[in-house]
Amino acid sequence: MAQQLDKEKIKIAVKRRKKEVYKPVVPDMQLGFVHNNVDCIGCRACEMACKDKNGLAPGPRFRRVAYVEGGTFPDVYAYKVNVSCNHCAEPACLPACPTGAIFKRKKDGIVDIDSTLCIGCRRCEATCPYGAPQFDPESKVVKKCNMCVDEIDAGRKPYCVMACMMRVLDIGPIDKLRAGEYETKAVGPQDKVVSQVKNFADPSLTKPSIVFVPSRKGAVEPPKGEGS
Repeated sequence: MAQQLDKEKIKIAVKRRKKEVYKPVVPDMQLGFVHNNVDCIGCRACEMACKDKNGLAPGPRFRRVAYVEGGTFPDVYAYKVNVSCNHCAEPACLPACPTGAIFKRKKDGIVDIDSTLCIGCRRCEATCPYGAPQFDPESKVVKKCNMCVDEIDAGRKPYCVMACMMRVLDIGPIDKLRAGEYETKAVGPQDKVVSQVKNFADPSLTKPSIVFVPSRKGAVEPPKGEGS
């Protein structure tokens, strides 16, 4: 069912938005995701937990598990890439929103949407290189992963992380995840992380807050600590 829009509130938001010059928010601490492409079994428990948490109808998926296969026998490979909103350092969706409905939290860098200001124009959907914002045809607004902010604020982890039976998905301060300084079961003692894998958009576009433990055939850049 489509929500009732407060037109006067939206008009005020649009006027305020037009007066502002966009400046990326620099958070006190940026939370981000880590996913182990190698040990993920593709069970999609994270997808189902996310849909259940957010009450999503069939269609929209805030978290998506992609199967990547390639090569020629006998040199073949297969792995999974698990992504949602990457809560980017420079989110393309945020300045594209005409009402200012999309915002980035100062304390942890989470990118969220104020649904009372969303008019369903879908500009954010068009600008995001990772397909995170998704239009909900029932409510006529755009929705996406907000890293389960209610759980974060309560000192817990997102539903997708808690549902992962293999513990290959986790969150933490992205700078520590990149440096290998954050303790997590998603990264093994000998594992190195990268910022980009095949079939993942160029991180230089928006500086996404996510790292991967890559398959030997999946890394686009050398693992951290193994070359420049």
